[in-house]
Amino acid sequence: MLSGNNALSQGFLRAEGKNIVDGNGHNFISRSIGTGNWMIQEGYMMKSTDAGINTQWQFREKLIETIGEAKTDIFYEAWLDNHFTRADVDSMKAWGFNSIRPALHYKWFTLPIEDEPVPGQNTWLDKGFEMLDELIAWSAANEMYVFLDMHGAPGGQGKNADISDYDPSKPSLWESEQNQNKLTALWYELAKRYKDEPWVGGFDLINEINWDFENSGNQNGCNCSQNKPIVEIFERMIDTIRTVNTNHLVFVSGNCWGNNYNGMDELAHYDDNLAFTFHKYWNFNGPNALDWILEKRNRLNVPLWMSESGENSNTWFTNATSLFEANNIGWSWWPVKKSGINNVLMVTTPQEYTNLLNYWKNGTPQMSADAAFDAVMKWADSHKIENCTVQYDVIDALTRQIDSDEAIPFKKHLIGEAIFFTDYDLGRNNVAYFDNDTANHHVDTGSFTTWNRGWSYRNDGVDIEPCSDNDATNGYNVGWFEPGEWMQYTITSDATAGYTFSIRYASNNAQTKLRIQVNGADVTPVLTLPSTGGWQSYETFTINNVVLNEGVNVLKVTNLKGVAISITLSSLTRWPSIR
Repeated sequence: MLSGNNALSQGFLRAEGKNIVDGNGHNFISRSIGTGNWMIQEGYMMKSTDAGINTQWQFREKLIETIGEAKTDIFYEAWLDNHFTRADVDSMKAWGFNSIRPALHYKWFTLPIEDEPVPGQNTWLDKGFEMLDELIAWSAANEMYVFLDMHGAPGGQGKNADISDYDPSKPSLWESEQNQNKLTALWYELAKRYKDEPWVGGFDLINEINWDFENSGNQNGCNCSQNKPIVEIFERMIDTIRTVNTNHLVFVSGNCWGNNYNGMDELAHYDDNLAFTFHKYWNFNGPNALDWILEKRNRLNVPLWMSESGENSNTWFTNATSLFEANNIGWSWWPVKKSGINNVLMVTTPQEYTNLLNYWKNGTPQMSADAAFDAVMKWADSHKIENCTVQYDVIDALTRQIDSDEAIPFKKHLIGEAIFFTDYDLGRNNVAYFDNDTANHHVDTGSFTTWNRGWSYRNDGVDIEPCSDNDATNGYNVGWFEPGEWMQYTITSDATAGYTFSIRYASNNAQTKLRIQVNGADVTPVLTLPSTGGWQSYETFTINNVVLNEGVNVLKVTNLKGVAISITLSSLTRWPSIR
């Protein structure tokens, strides 16, 4: 299978010492996006975990029980058609990503061993291969690499069932020779099909293995010291791939969600076009955070790829990607879209789908099969890129902010129009804003931190929540605005003039004090805001004759004292006194 765009390619990616390079020998750093819930559904992204539905097989079974198999098949066809399209790929390229990591489920390519008409043989399904053909063609047209990620291996590769669609009532990958044969055969088919396709960046052979092979006391394999079954299956897959494909880079991973490489050193030299992967979630991004994996790169002379991370704040995203790139490590982010603020694309959950989940969990509200079918079809439709909200703050954190300490406008603020406090500038913490809680490091700290306590609108530390103010609003307010925290806004004025500055706020505290600065200078005495009687009881506070210079001005609002307040908007209108 060829994309037809080989002439534009910079050649096959390959391992060269500690580096990954392109066909011209130039160092390559991936800025990749993972397709997440597209070909393999996870309960948390389907929002179904509260209903006890954590895996794709559980979701499908529940859907068949509710609406029948025929309509379930119609839903899955729509789901696959809508979730990741040419428009998604075009957008990723425009936003600064250079590669795609599709999370693959083997079931779109071949039957489960239990369903094979002839035991031990493989029935190949067109659907998965056709989806990959399209994705690779779209990516090649955008000069983007595609890294094939075996996210759901035959039988499932981990006790953390959600990730790989593992069904504990059936033999896992590790408990079945037939499953291992099927996985190896699938990689043979993929390697053969794409052997001449330079826009395939490489083969990520098994995602996030987590299995206790040694009765080590940790079911996810974090205490295993040898990991022999992992070494053996990787060597077997590599040998098979190399019978038909010597062009493509292969990626191997450890146990314990990919990071336990105990006993696996020999893999570094098993093939001359191989890299180690690792994943990173919810821990600190200090200068020594990667020492454990850099030691392996330096000692074994093997390249590294951080093949999955995400699910955190913009501050964490920028700090992590900056750390990777400073150490010459490419990365891939997870996932491209779901409900919630911390993705490139935010999905809006239809009320009908929420009702279905509640019906599955509690039995109410009652839903007919037709209503349930309508609900899941609307859920599939909500994943079309045109129905998603683009989270430009997430994109900026993952791209521009890696190399920049500069703040830029989030939106164009015009004199005479409302300036919503949620629309502060784009940039790093302590550059465009300052907030006391900016990321979740619970793996290191033992406790979860909610960086945006309102979990709305943007993914920074600034706490934003839905707003009930009846006056002009964009639907959100900044809340939990604590002493020492601040936000800045870039405003362009067509003349040096005095303006009336109005601020809309709510507070239960009579001692809240705010500092208003323009271009680093106080423009009013410290403001003491009286209590409004409640966190969503809004009043307007007005200051006259605030001077802005002609051209670009930076307005900064700082909470100096008092408990948190809620603020929605400010406005600047020309004051009669013009200077």
